[in-house]
Amino acid sequence: MSRLDLSPAPGAAAPWRRLLTQAAMELRLTLRNGEQLLLTLVIPILLLLAGSRSDRLVGADRPIDTLAPGVLALAILSTSFTSLAIATAFERRYGVLKRLGATPLSRGGLLGGKVLAVVALQIVQFLVLGGLALALGWRPADGATAWLWWLLLSVLGTVAFGGLGLLLAGTVRAEATLALANLVYVLLLVGGGVLLPLDRYPESLRGVLAALPSGALGEGLRDTFMTGSPGTVVVVVLAAWAAVAAVAAGRWFRWE
Repeated sequence: MSRLDLSPAPGAAAPWRRLLTQAAMELRLTLRNGEQLLLTLVIPILLLLAGSRSDRLVGADRPIDTLAPGVLALAILSTSFTSLAIATAFERRYGVLKRLGATPLSRGGLLGGKVLAVVALQIVQFLVLGGLALALGWRPADGATAWLWWLLLSVLGTVAFGGLGLLLAGTVRAEATLALANLVYVLLLVGGGVLLPLDRYPESLRGVLAALPSGALGEGLRDTFMTGSPGTVVVVVLAAWAAVAAVAAGRWFRWE
């Protein structure tokens, strides 16, 4: 009869296992946070329910077709920017980032875990919000091309807002990040072109809003789901924001 070997076997887990474990922990922490759930799911759901029947607010015969893409864009903003910035800022303040970065997880693994958690949460958001929008009568454009454009715009929007969120969290104190991230969320929700079409804003502001990542993402998703493809300008704007935000976050993010 062979003996059971209970001798210690020290050593780090495989890199992929460390990455998935960190991502799962990040996702659990987000789902347990009431404020972040309010931003990522509750507010978008309420906006979808309240605005889907309001043709005066949206200015369209079928308001749900205009509002649903805007709510999906808002979900990307809330998860990639607001929630990520606030959580990372307080982890930085309490020394969590510094300590985790010194473990076998590594700093790259820590950031990778955050990215995977954001992606997982966005999938949940899309299933919940998209399913609700379909139940309310949303009819997105048919064809695989529209969904490929949606995927591209979602990736570019996630990188752009995620980079800006990490830049804010890595350069500003946690309390200031909390205030600024929520303020930016409210400002972009109300007047950033993310929820409503740009033609609902004064003509003098449309050019500025179209150059913002919020306006480009919102308008791009609306065009994608209503006509099948976004304009080239939208893709270029989002790609530029994604590149600049990623480089800036990598350059100025401070771990402590």
